[in-house]
Amino acid sequence: MASANKLTLFIVIFMLAGILSGAAIHEYASADAIKAWSDNITLLTDIFLRLIKMVIAPLVFSTLTVGIMKLGETSTIGRVGGKAMVWFISSSVLSILVGLFIVTLEHPGSGLNLTVPTEAVDTGLAVGGMTLKAFLSHTIPTSIAGAMSNNEILQIVVFSMFFGIGGASLGQKFNAPLVAALDVVSHIMLKVTGYVMYVAPLAIFAAISSVIATQGLGILLNYASFIGGYYVAILITCMVLLAVGYMVLKKEVFRLVSMLKDPVLVAFTTSSSEAAYPKTLEQLERFGCSRNIASFVLPIGYSFNLVGSMVYCSFASMFIAQAYNIHLSFSEVTVLMLTLMLASKGIAGVPRSSLVVLAATIPSFNIPVAGILLLMGIDHFLDMGRSAINVLGNGIATAMLSQNEGAREAEAEAELVKQEA
Repeated sequence: MASANKLTLFIVIFMLAGILSGAAIHEYASADAIKAWSDNITLLTDIFLRLIKMVIAPLVFSTLTVGIMKLGETSTIGRVGGKAMVWFISSSVLSILVGLFIVTLEHPGSGLNLTVPTEAVDTGLAVGGMTLKAFLSHTIPTSIAGAMSNNEILQIVVFSMFFGIGGASLGQKFNAPLVAALDVVSHIMLKVTGYVMYVAPLAIFAAISSVIATQGLGILLNYASFIGGYYVAILITCMVLLAVGYMVLKKEVFRLVSMLKDPVLVAFTTSSSEAAYPKTLEQLERFGCSRNIASFVLPIGYSFNLVGSMVYCSFASMFIAQAYNIHLSFSEVTVLMLTLMLASKGIAGVPRSSLVVLAATIPSFNIPVAGILLLMGIDHFLDMGRSAINVLGNGIATAMLSQNEGAREAEAEAELVKQEA
């Protein structure tokens, strides 16, 4: 936690330094000097982007495969896992729609009028001629090595799902060593991601200084609009989750929220939902959830039920598109949101991991990956909100599934007693 606090402090310091240096250069330097500064200082951002892209393929493969293989193959796990996945997908869609609605209504990126960097445009998935055939060709891999070398995130996700399901079908006796090995790989990659984030302050300084040197301090007003709109979307999503939880848990949902306030606060202050995992599991058991159900559903939720990340990804991707005046049609937005939802599955437990998802996904839609650096200076404050709601969303989902499964078991026992009588 101390290390995370130091990183946050450095991010704030370098962000302020970027603002001051950019403002001074914008005010006092000549046009040629401003251009030279912006062109050269962004070398730091290029280094950071290469480092963060470096971890994408192994991180997605290891975390997603382990998550699937831990599902097991008994009837109970299959039934509960199926219910969980239905809810996880539904909550992801709801969260994406809330984020899209608010960002479209508010248009926080309008007015930035940034120029699309030629070198940042990735034509791996041509937006202009997007068809179902083109989408499928970039979804189904012909070679996992090729998919990983090109960071084709959807292809990696598809392969990982097949690999994980195949491994799970072998049973724990055969797949346990592989699960353990991949689990180690996932933890190593999370560590590497943490190391890469230490470069973030320099990248933030370079990105903000370059933008403000070119655009002036007026651009900061757009950040206030972004943060306000984002937290409105977070609060609306919380209300939706509570409403659905009330339908299943009735008034008990308020007791659940009261019991989850400590782990939610831990996630908020550390900007990491993983830090709140032990306390969340403990509180769910105290609430009355079956230990077996909670121990199974909660970790799966940490990979598949990231409602806060879904709000963020939809909000941030459209903000970047607005900042560069990139118009996406309804079908293109739909595919982008679907891609973000699939790409986010399996990447959790590390602060600012959503940036990895954005960096991997938006270039395929001709949205410059450099646009994520517009948000890195404030990303810690955004990460606090999405980590907190991730914990709340997983807690509500686990409690609902536990109660549903408990009611099913009670009905089965009652039926058995009736037959014996």
